[in-house]
Amino acid sequence: MSVAQPNPFRAITLKVISVLLFVIMATFIKAGSQDVPPGQAVFFRSFFALPVIIAWLVLRGQFKGGLGTSNPLGHLWRGLIGSTAMGLSFAGLAILPLYEVKAIQYAMPLFVVILAVLMLGETVRKVRLAAVAMGMVGVLIILWPRLSAFTGGDISTELAYGAILVLAGSFCAALAQIHVRRLVETEETAAIVFWFSVTATVLSLATIPFGWEMPSLSATAYLIGAGFVGGIGQILLTTAYRYGDASIVAPFEYASMLFAVAIGYVMFGEVPTPAMMAGASLVIAAGVLIILRENYLRIQRGKGRQHVTKYG
Repeated sequence: MSVAQPNPFRAITLKVISVLLFVIMATFIKAGSQDVPPGQAVFFRSFFALPVIIAWLVLRGQFKGGLGTSNPLGHLWRGLIGSTAMGLSFAGLAILPLYEVKAIQYAMPLFVVILAVLMLGETVRKVRLAAVAMGMVGVLIILWPRLSAFTGGDISTELAYGAILVLAGSFCAALAQIHVRRLVETEETAAIVFWFSVTATVLSLATIPFGWEMPSLSATAYLIGAGFVGGIGQILLTTAYRYGDASIVAPFEYASMLFAVAIGYVMFGEVPTPAMMAGASLVIAAGVLIILRENYLRIQRGKGRQHVTKYG
């Protein structure tokens, strides 16, 4: 497979479309989750993404050669943590407004920085530490109205638990990202994408004893659609990074807030509060700062290697 030529416009376009598709997927999950428990929603999301992923791998000629693995246990752990992240997020989606779920999920890159220090021994200096601190303040601003339910506020405890579930899901998603960083050292991207969907599908079946339901026809359509849309979104996201550096592509993840606010208003009549938008703005700014810092460090490391090659 030849290496794609850099094309920033194509990379950004694919990224934005993938972000929109993931918001649509979350919308479908939210609509369908009124009829089924989170584990069942994970099954639909994972199982019905498989045909899309398999077709993509066949077209790329990677289905046979790209699915081998030297680290099956690593895929199992990544699947277990990723499935847990999905289940927690889907549980929160059934309770909270779509835009609020997206805002809380922006904490995931902040958790990745913290876990990279604790688990991978990465060095984090003042700029990224400041960005993480700023982002966490933003997360607290988003969560505080919900958490006030535990301190005598007039917010329902169900909404408070929903916010905690989404935050826990974001932490698990960050932990899954750390495992992916380890997997990419020995595994093909095709294998990581494929085996995650397979593992998540199988693991979700273990939740059958916890109350799977026969969904309505409309809920079934939403949940199947979530699987297909999520599979297409994953492919477009992966392809976007073939045409552009992460520093160019990653910031457009935050377009999801615009999509979530618009779709949430049209589909569910949801209107974000000023405090929530203020907190989300802080978290987004922190995320962009981390991305820019990572790009700067990558460029500096590249210059260091060039210096060694030229003069060493």
